[in-house]
Amino acid sequence: QVQLVESGGGSVQAGGSLRLSCAASGHTFRLYGMGWFRLAPGKDRELVAAITWIGGSTYYGDRVKGRFTISRDYAKNTLDLQMNSLEPEDTAVYYCAATVKPLTSTGGSYYEDKNYDYWGQGTQVTVSS
Repeated sequence: QVQLVESGGGSVQAGGSLRLSCAASGHTFRLYGMGWFRLAPGKDRELVAAITWIGGSTYYGDRVKGRFTISRDYAKNTLDLQMNSLEPEDTAVYYCAATVKPLTSTGGSYYEDKNYDYWGQGTQVTVSS
């Protein structure tokens, strides 16, 4: 089992920045990758960004490329998401997720939420115009 606890989030005006963090505990030695998803009212859950746990390869959703940066601290088992130039459309509940599947070697996609095994409780991000 892997436990995920998010922190950060909150309210900010458009153009501002926020940083989300996620602490992983438990069987972290099983991790192959982690990511951030978001869910806004009336929309499907979408990948914001993901990162392979060992190699650090990154994947970004089209709507956040160039504005958000995902990073991980392998030694501390933490995952961060730096969000800059926030827009009202970024308003959503953000979820930290982890996969123990070797997606890269099996052809799986980091963009699909079905490939993630563990989820955090979510943290609200609200961007006002």
